[in-house]
Amino acid sequence: MTENETYRGEPGSPDYLLHSEETIGAYFKEQVACDPDHEFVVYPDRALRWTYQAFDERTDNLARGLLAIGLKPGDHLGVWARNIPDWLTFMYATAKIGVVLVTVNPVYKSHELAYVLKQSDMKALCVIDAYRDVDYLRIIRELVPESLNHQRGHLVSEEFPMLKNLIYMGPEKHRGFYSVPELLLLGDHTPQDAFEQAQGKFDNNDVVMMQYTSGTTGFPKGVMLTHRNILNNGFYIGEGQALTESDRVCLPVPFFHCFGCVLGVMACLTHRSTMIITEEFNAGLVLQAIHKERASAIYGVPTMFIAELNHPDFDKFDLTCLRTGIMAGSPCPPEVMRAVIEKMHASELTICYGLTETSPVFTQTTIQDDLDHKCNTIGRKHDPVLVRVIDPDTNRVCEVGEAGELCCKGYNVMKGYYKMPDETASAIDEDGYLHSGDLGVLDEDGYYRIIGRVKDMIIRGGENIYPLEVENFYLGMPGVLDAQIVGIPDERLGEIVGAFLRVKPGYEHLTEQDVRNFGIERMARYKVPKHVFFVEDFPKTASDKVQKYRLREMAREALGLI
Repeated sequence: MTENETYRGEPGSPDYLLHSEETIGAYFKEQVACDPDHEFVVYPDRALRWTYQAFDERTDNLARGLLAIGLKPGDHLGVWARNIPDWLTFMYATAKIGVVLVTVNPVYKSHELAYVLKQSDMKALCVIDAYRDVDYLRIIRELVPESLNHQRGHLVSEEFPMLKNLIYMGPEKHRGFYSVPELLLLGDHTPQDAFEQAQGKFDNNDVVMMQYTSGTTGFPKGVMLTHRNILNNGFYIGEGQALTESDRVCLPVPFFHCFGCVLGVMACLTHRSTMIITEEFNAGLVLQAIHKERASAIYGVPTMFIAELNHPDFDKFDLTCLRTGIMAGSPCPPEVMRAVIEKMHASELTICYGLTETSPVFTQTTIQDDLDHKCNTIGRKHDPVLVRVIDPDTNRVCEVGEAGELCCKGYNVMKGYYKMPDETASAIDEDGYLHSGDLGVLDEDGYYRIIGRVKDMIIRGGENIYPLEVENFYLGMPGVLDAQIVGIPDERLGEIVGAFLRVKPGYEHLTEQDVRNFGIERMARYKVPKHVFFVEDFPKTASDKVQKYRLREMAREALGLI
């Protein structure tokens, strides 16, 4: 905030003054002007370093290149890749010209990509060649066979009629794809006035990013987030860590998720900090990056910190440079937090809580909070938002110490789910409160605690898995009559996926491995059941509703966890 700014209105109200009412592109220009030679992006493994000014010039050029191939404000462009450098350039280039960035989980396979391509009305898709066991180019050729025959930029797909452009995020050439060097060259020859005209056709209340999250319907939903949403959320997250321009933040978390692109990228932008990035999580590379680049902050889910602490070469790295960071995604075991503070020297580590629909963070611990609050609470609410604990049955606002559903209202609440008005109305009540689905309690000191979930969502190592999506998927497997998916406790990941299946007559030969293989070949591996139980029927209530808590008990008993 500037010296002349003052807060007005009630927290959570439309007239409550925030840190910024600018678009991300305009805000970035101001940060560049403050210190153009300050490092913004560092990839230690690639020996790549972009200052704020160099990154600004590259993204301006890429933005003009995107305009040259027909993209315009309001169009949707998807990025399907791990944390490579040009993930960031596409993020900022699209923001600068009002194109909506659709983030695609890099472990998605054909089943999930096809859905997102169609549901998002994606006009352009940017990809790398492959990631882990997912061959991106092969999947594209299978889903969009016309890409081999149609001139790039003039794609006509029978299955995906909105898709007009394919972009390869690298220098190599692939039939039907633009490459990044070609887009940059086109940008060199695109008039600046076209760039400026595009910038005048949107404002900070327009959607800048769409992230897909599963829901109770079993279908992923495109969460529409605005410039106002994520830029301001990044600011308050950075404030929670007391970030400054001298901080160097190590980011091994994925950009496709809010953890990377808001808690990480936006918080660094608003505080003119430097990002130290690893393309994917590898405990050794993260420790090396902290040591080599003298990172002062580190992000991760608890399982990442556990892997770092238990790395065989841990003692060889000097981590005394660390001060703060964020642990989020799932509850933090006290012994892990204690070790991070004592052995990794991150004494001011913070805990964040939220969900994609809230941009995502609305509660956070402070750098001064003690171990108990960092391990057993999700902190206090951010100043500009309102948080209520609401009885899920009566909608009554709960008293201090009384359990209910955590709900949030404010600048950070999503614009809605893309093309899903009914689901949007179900998530945001008439008073403007977004319902989280999590059961929580507020204490007398203003700290919130999570005690359970209203829904049956599974959190596996920080990844949210919604059972109905997986259930609907397995109903498409030959021989499966019915499917129920539940979470099973796991010491390392918090929860793992368990499947209870009823099979059709003649398919009694199906095995656990058959079920796992069917999933591994068609959807993200983290959603694939670790354990499969074949049953004749499911335990049900008198009204014929499946009792999932009984299934969880059956799984624990079968695995000897009781």
